[in-house]
Amino acid sequence: MVKITKEAALLYHSQGKPGKIEVVPTKPYSTQTDLSLAYSPGVAEPCLEIEKDPKTAYDYTAKGNLVAVISNGTAVLGLGDIGALSGKPVMEGKGLLFKIYAGIDVFDIEVNEKDPEKFIQAVKAIAPTFGGINLEDIKAPECFEIEDRLKAELDIPVMHDDQHGTAIISSAGLLNALEVAGKKIENVKIVVNGAGASATSCTKLYVALGARKENILMLDSKGVITSDRPNLTESKKFFATDRRDVHTLEEAIKGADVFLGLSKGNVLTQDMVRSMADHPIVFALANPTPEISYEDAMASRPDVLMSTGRSDYPNQINNVIGFPYIFRGALDTQAKAINEEMKLAAVRAIANLAKQPVPDVVNEAYHVNNFTFGPDYFIPKPVDPRLITEVSMAVAKAAMDSGVARKNITDWEAYKTRLRELMGQESKLTRQLYETARRDPQRVVFAEGIHPTMLKAAVEAKAEGICHPILLGNDERIEKLAKELDLSLEGIEIINLRHDREAERRERYARILSEKRARQGANLQESNDKMFERNYFGMMMVETGEADAFITGLYTKYSNTIKVAKEVIGIQPEYKHFGTMHILNSKKGTYFVADTLINRHPDTDTLIDIAKLSKKTVEFFNHTPAMAMLSYSNFGSDTEGSPAKVHEAVDYMQKEYPELAIDGEMQVNFALNTTLRDEKYPFTRLKGKEVNTLIFPNLSSANATYQLIQSMSSETEVLGPIQMGLNKPIHFTDCEASVRDIVNITAVAVIDAIVEKKKKANK
Repeated sequence: MVKITKEAALLYHSQGKPGKIEVVPTKPYSTQTDLSLAYSPGVAEPCLEIEKDPKTAYDYTAKGNLVAVISNGTAVLGLGDIGALSGKPVMEGKGLLFKIYAGIDVFDIEVNEKDPEKFIQAVKAIAPTFGGINLEDIKAPECFEIEDRLKAELDIPVMHDDQHGTAIISSAGLLNALEVAGKKIENVKIVVNGAGASATSCTKLYVALGARKENILMLDSKGVITSDRPNLTESKKFFATDRRDVHTLEEAIKGADVFLGLSKGNVLTQDMVRSMADHPIVFALANPTPEISYEDAMASRPDVLMSTGRSDYPNQINNVIGFPYIFRGALDTQAKAINEEMKLAAVRAIANLAKQPVPDVVNEAYHVNNFTFGPDYFIPKPVDPRLITEVSMAVAKAAMDSGVARKNITDWEAYKTRLRELMGQESKLTRQLYETARRDPQRVVFAEGIHPTMLKAAVEAKAEGICHPILLGNDERIEKLAKELDLSLEGIEIINLRHDREAERRERYARILSEKRARQGANLQESNDKMFERNYFGMMMVETGEADAFITGLYTKYSNTIKVAKEVIGIQPEYKHFGTMHILNSKKGTYFVADTLINRHPDTDTLIDIAKLSKKTVEFFNHTPAMAMLSYSNFGSDTEGSPAKVHEAVDYMQKEYPELAIDGEMQVNFALNTTLRDEKYPFTRLKGKEVNTLIFPNLSSANATYQLIQSMSSETEVLGPIQMGLNKPIHFTDCEASVRDIVNITAVAVIDAIVEKKKKANK
């Protein structure tokens, strides 16, 4: 784990704009009309509607997506009672987590009040602002009264995350750890070291899941909590034991199945762990130092199932796995509360998720080949992108079933899609691609079958139902790799192109290629040699109709792939050149960028072909092209070099395509700023139009632009490269491509193949 220094932490919080969160407008505000709608006089209309019907506040304000993170700073992390203002960095951090994991907006509220009654009244007074309230870092026992009162007296979700967040995540972990250990929750003996808000809430939830109170021993700083001890709080009385034979942790732990620690570091010894039952479950959750270190626990006995609150060890109990998604489901149903049914639904959703195959993005984040349910992985990782859908949907359903929802969700697939789009996991464009490809899956050849990323992509594409994959490569190596990655190859064809059984096919392909290129110097022997290369062999499969599309590029240089594609597939007869395009899906809209891969220094004729191909490709993706041909100058202000070539290409395109919205040469700021462009250049054919297609003057500028946007904006989805102009669906990736990148390109390739078949059928 990276050591965090004081200097680094202070610099992180102070550099640039101090703090970690800000307010961002969600409506236009650039014109006087915008401002009149946002404030006076337009703002009066929603005010009057809300006065008539308070529920419409969810329609006209941010209330439905706004949570208050509220604290009085009396129990801040491991720092204790440091005061409301000192706790503000923590509350801002909680707001950041809400936003990045569930798209929920937050105001952090630090209330300088320790008296529970006054604190409650302060929170109640500001509650109309919010769709939900997350209580944070309030010490016990006051936190119990505060939460209970606010839950009873407010009609919006209220949750003290220090109590229930840890309870929900640890409960999911406990259910799965018990499954791994082969034990039942109603039979196990549980020792809880700590009796604060979190420990009490965890233990109550364990009881709700089936644990028996008589099998639970809880300890505080004085030892085992027994029923004969004087002055016990109500929460401690609930778990007090009638046993008189145990007093210390050492005595209580003997023969126990489960240890839950929410106390202080280094209080559980190796000998204590050795005294526990077979396959003991140890949740040492004190932070930053657990009750026993991971290393000591594992060294004490090999069968221990271990969790901590730390990210540098397996099975982290991390509240961020729960609270963002619990509030997401509650907000989306406009729930009146977060009740036990919703918490239990979250527990089961989180537990079930750990048993499902792990997405590639999670494996990559932790630098492993594949997480598999078992001793080292029985709790999902915080970066798992499925949490937003699995947990939020489970909580939303429980809110509706338990009667606290004011808004019902009827289309769960649409809700799932909206959640994925909210977190940037899916766009409308990619969803349409997948849906279209699923209607008629095609045979797609994946060139590098022995590459882990390509293999995972082929398996995922098969699971998505968008294609029938064919893997090229050594079948034994592919099968071994699939076993290591825990991937099923069912329904996937593997072709070892170098095997003797493929000799006849290689020879047949070689004859076809040599005859096709006889006038370009090709001969049979040379063509035979080429068929031992996966790009030649795979493209010949498409050329002969034995496959419908081909994906390559993880191992091969672009220059070699381009050469092979020209030889085997060829460029469409109406063009002299082919190119590639990247699609950028951003909050501002969808942009098509060309040529990003093929043509290094295009002349006028090449730029014309790129423009024509771009027009065709944008229309292929069901958009109407509004094209700007870019340069460093505007409309003839420079008459030499690339501006002149672009100028000539625009002139040709405007004459040949009089209805096409295309103009240039122009600088990119004029292309993308409609007001600026139309005011200064009112003659442009793009007047009044939002440009969606950008044709760059050379490869360097196009490639650098899309990569710069991809690197600087995590909220922009990049799809590509998309091949334009070859005779058959041959598509490229690169060595940095992720599994999702390749699956996206596969969907494009499938649709490309479908269109090609329809064209032939109509001829």
